[in-house]
Amino acid sequence: MTVTAIRPFRVEIPQAQLDDLHDRLRRALWPDELPGVGDAYGVPAGRVRELAAYWLDGFDWRAVEARLNAHPQFVTAIDGEDIHFLHVRSSRPDATPLVLTHGWPGTVMEYLDVIAPLTEPESADDPAFHLVIPSLPGSGFSGPTRSTGWNRYRTARAWAELMARLGYERYGAVGNDAGSLVSPEIGRVDGEHVVGVHVTQLFSFPSGDPAEFAELTEADHAALAHLQWFLDNKFAFNVLHSQQPQTIAYALADSPVGLLGWNAQLFADTLDADFVLANVAIHWLTGTAGSAIRFYYEDAHAGEQTSDPTTTPTALAMFANDFHAIRPFAERDHKNIVSWNSYDVGGHYAAHEAPGALVGDIRQFFAMLD
Repeated sequence: MTVTAIRPFRVEIPQAQLDDLHDRLRRALWPDELPGVGDAYGVPAGRVRELAAYWLDGFDWRAVEARLNAHPQFVTAIDGEDIHFLHVRSSRPDATPLVLTHGWPGTVMEYLDVIAPLTEPESADDPAFHLVIPSLPGSGFSGPTRSTGWNRYRTARAWAELMARLGYERYGAVGNDAGSLVSPEIGRVDGEHVVGVHVTQLFSFPSGDPAEFAELTEADHAALAHLQWFLDNKFAFNVLHSQQPQTIAYALADSPVGLLGWNAQLFADTLDADFVLANVAIHWLTGTAGSAIRFYYEDAHAGEQTSDPTTTPTALAMFANDFHAIRPFAERDHKNIVSWNSYDVGGHYAAHEAPGALVGDIRQFFAMLD
């Protein structure tokens, strides 16, 4: 078998692993909690206990397996790592290939709800797409990484290689969270083949030049204030992941309740428990709870960052309960933003929370590029 071989893959977790998980959930040791503090000290115990109880007695992992296995999945080796991906082709001959990249603590589960409408739209007037949905290196079914340096730049190069290996000479890049960092870089490193980049966040921040604030609107200042609140109150996970991912990895790899509590801070309490637990369970059952967070460290220590703006046609779809980009900063970093839309529905996991709005935005953007 050649190094570039693409091997079929199915999710098949041994029952012994599920039995061990359930045993650990039953024997969980719980921390005490101060009364009346809400979420000021972190994720409240009530929420984690409720999710853990459902994980033990209600959540159906085999249903998640069946849902994943309903789609063609594969594994291939790229740059020394195994890369898992879903590859769902449309029946339409005019379909445009897309590579969709998830973030953390998400997984490929993020995009399952948009596969059918993107690949097989009900109307012949709507564009159709072939979908490639990889698991980030070190995350989920890609398995723990065996080498350092898997930041957004190396991942983008790997995705460009993956699309070439699949025979796609013209394709688009779609992303959320970490995928919103990787996807613009795919456009940068493979601009000859990438027709457009669609993301749900453009993470552009003040450079330190006071002149940048002159053109900000009231809405921009409100977005800045919310960003500052997030940095002051909810950013501890990013600091720890960026500095010492191995330190927290011991707890995440040893305790499903610890993993659940750590991940729950990034899953809004408006999300359904099945979606939250499917993502958490994938990291637990694949042994990637620790390796998945290395992306933050690798990105924070990347030595190849460039200050040059991207030039690939770019679209942003922002959703209600999520990071809101500030356009003057975004246009400094991305010189070819051709679509900028904001929706009053959904949140950080728009592909699951507001699939109709996201699908419509993706369709509209890539249709305008034809």
